[in-house]
Amino acid sequence: MKDIAQYALQAMKKAGADKASVNAGQSRVEEFNVEANKFTLLRTLFNDSLSLKVLKDGKKGTTTINKLDKESIDKAVEDCVALAQQGEADPAEDIAPLGTNKDFDVTIGGFDSAKLFSRSKEYLEQIKDEYPLIMTEGMTAKFTSDNYTYANSNDAIFNRRSEWYDAGSTFQGNQDGKTSSFNYYYSKLANLDTPFVDLGMTRTLLAEAERSLEPRMFDGKHVGKVIVTPACADMLWYTLFGCFLDDFSMIQGTSRWKDELGKKVVSDKLTLRSAPYHPRILNSESYTTDGFESANTDYIKDGVLASFALSLYAANKTGKPRALNNSYSLEVVPGDMPLEDMIKGVDKGILINRFSGASPGPSGDVSGVVKNSFLIENGKVSDALVETMVSFNIVDALNNIVGISKETNADGYSVLPWVCLDGITISGAK
Repeated sequence: MKDIAQYALQAMKKAGADKASVNAGQSRVEEFNVEANKFTLLRTLFNDSLSLKVLKDGKKGTTTINKLDKESIDKAVEDCVALAQQGEADPAEDIAPLGTNKDFDVTIGGFDSAKLFSRSKEYLEQIKDEYPLIMTEGMTAKFTSDNYTYANSNDAIFNRRSEWYDAGSTFQGNQDGKTSSFNYYYSKLANLDTPFVDLGMTRTLLAEAERSLEPRMFDGKHVGKVIVTPACADMLWYTLFGCFLDDFSMIQGTSRWKDELGKKVVSDKLTLRSAPYHPRILNSESYTTDGFESANTDYIKDGVLASFALSLYAANKTGKPRALNNSYSLEVVPGDMPLEDMIKGVDKGILINRFSGASPGPSGDVSGVVKNSFLIENGKVSDALVETMVSFNIVDALNNIVGISKETNADGYSVLPWVCLDGITISGAK
């Protein structure tokens, strides 16, 4: 990959680029698929990718191809330079400066196909024996190995070799013609030491799917508390990034927090960070897509806005600091409230496992349907709910954090606790 990246880089320079960068990579995926409790597919997938960026007279050209031979690279370079010549100059465009060049090796010793198949088969058998009301609609178990290089004309170069497993399934309760709403759970793994049914929230969600065959309506309209589980990260954390922290919201000027860096924006109970080097987050990034070595960083620290999630371009465009990573690998720092006590503190509310909603408004107004979720009454989790509407403003909600659990769930992608929020509008049957 280093040789390919350097070849592409030199070709861009020869073609007249003032500045240039390249991301070159190869990946291989070995994958088992299951449908309706039966193995249906074993396949190997290969992917080559090459992304080029040229800056000429302040104008940018980019292109991406899926071939790595010299003829294809030469044609991609020609196209990329032509696109730069047709563009408009933008002084915010740049490439990363030279830092400390590094090679990263996060391999795990190669692919154990027999054990991956054995764990997958074991998973199906355990569900059949221990969760007889569950239908496994689909399952994927795979091993990925890849090799990627970033290089630019400032002589910055990173190479990364990595390997990991993924395992997960979609499932639903099924009995006598009744079915629950489907749910899913996936994990990223460094080894196959743990049965798949014991990973993260798998057992919890399977048991809840069995309990969801006789759901009830939420009675009336109510403003109160909900508990958002780690299985529902998109409802809060990714919405927060999209509304207030990322490139688009900051460049467009729609972020409510564009001038709030260093100020308190939510409850001081909340610390939210991107932690690619967290010991329970596996095989995350080592360098950013625009060519900087990655580091853990707080986005919200004790309720205070500590960083935006900006690329190099967006940082130059807005005059705000660049993020120290790609803003994945999320961690919410756990609180001091046991989950059991959190539930006891809810007189009437919802335990939310899944959320489906329209794109939030730029001010953080969110509305949608909660699925695979349960009524909480008098401090106890009771019946499964028919799909129920909730609406809230995410800033208001995060300023009304009742508690954050001591317990956390790690799925290899993130480390998240349960969070109890107040002031949420719940709309059920009239």
